[in-house]
Amino acid sequence: MAKAPPSISLLLLLSVAVFLTTPAVISAIGVNYGTLGNLPPPTQVANFIKTQTSIDSVKIFDVNPDILRAFAGTGISVVVTVPNGDIPALANGRQARRWVSVNILPFHPQTKIKYISVGNEILLTGDNNMINNLLPAMRNLNNALVRAGVRDVKVTTAHSLNIIAYDLTGAPSSGRFRPGWDKGILAPILAYHRRTKSPFMVNPYPYFGFDPKNVNFAIFRTPYKAVRDPFTRHVYTNMFDALMDSTYSAMKALGYGDVNIVVGETGWPSACDAPWCSPANAAWFNLNIIKRAQGQGTPLMPNRRFETYIFGLFNEEGKPGPTAERNWGLFRADFSPVYDVGLLRNGQGGGGRPALPAPSTAGGKWCVARSGATNTQLQDSINWVCGQGVDCKPIQAGGSCFNPSSLRTHASFVMNAYFQSHGRTDGACNFSGTGMIVGNNPSNGACKY
Repeated sequence: MAKAPPSISLLLLLSVAVFLTTPAVISAIGVNYGTLGNLPPPTQVANFIKTQTSIDSVKIFDVNPDILRAFAGTGISVVVTVPNGDIPALANGRQARRWVSVNILPFHPQTKIKYISVGNEILLTGDNNMINNLLPAMRNLNNALVRAGVRDVKVTTAHSLNIIAYDLTGAPSSGRFRPGWDKGILAPILAYHRRTKSPFMVNPYPYFGFDPKNVNFAIFRTPYKAVRDPFTRHVYTNMFDALMDSTYSAMKALGYGDVNIVVGETGWPSACDAPWCSPANAAWFNLNIIKRAQGQGTPLMPNRRFETYIFGLFNEEGKPGPTAERNWGLFRADFSPVYDVGLLRNGQGGGGRPALPAPSTAGGKWCVARSGATNTQLQDSINWVCGQGVDCKPIQAGGSCFNPSSLRTHASFVMNAYFQSHGRTDGACNFSGTGMIVGNNPSNGACKY
């Protein structure tokens, strides 16, 4: 897991939230399976994932034989990781062949090993011995697999986004790799990925590097201020999309925009030593991540599916460091959900739906525009809500809520529609301070709130 990369500070001027719906049962999402703590044995974990969830792949941080045996015959894909310290030795072809014969061949294909990640965030370590031997190790492991007749296991390595250089324009389309790493290290790695049809794996963590004054930008919450990339005119409404498009732009600048991108790690802790960590915020963040994995894409990569591994499967009580380090999990050690993002099967954990309040007008809560809001603020709210999937036809000419024709009544209607469909929480009626919750139904005649 990366520490705060200085390279992404350019993106912190944005703030955002997005409208979200998610299928009743999520298909095709991966998780990072860490093991630091008093956690269930791998056989129980594999059975739980297979029988109780829609998780279809796991990523582990070693080549633990007990875990690999546990996932045999489950059909669940497994990503294994070469320990960082083993990388220099694997620059030797004979050592790479030995590594494959010990760690891959006894388990595959009974265990569906999909990728070998050679180390984790190696450039971030600053260790020149590991950095210089990274690509030779990747090549040697790939050659060893081919020599052994294994062609369905791809070799990659996971990168922290400190590989992206600071850009004064703040435009994702201007994202570039750090000088010295771009052509000397990352271009050859990308060439390797293109040749072997393996993915470029990145760990985009908004949590490491966001501006505390703009936390909503990092967790897809309202209120937000949309920012337009001055070069593409694309509007960015969240930090994750900006990170992904900055990465894509950096790859494209080197001529490798065609190489597939895999999200090796991302997530949000449900608890930390600050107010922005909560089960609700973690759920909302990961729901949006899942939506992107399902094919929403980003402004520069629309409708693109990102193979994604959420961090992480369990809260790992054995991890040292701040509170957040022990609270990244979707589940507790007893398999109960910390929060629900629709990954449980058979109606468990909230019926497979997100653990968020259901849209309803019951209980006498509506959201309307504040009397002090300016016309510009009201129009901005209308524009934003109507761009988030809310049905705004009722306030158009001929619609049931067109009359009385005023910005205030039109804004109140769409604000309330957003509020009702987003759990009727206080945050869903903020709109940069221009919305307020009332107890009297503002419906008027045919215009029903």
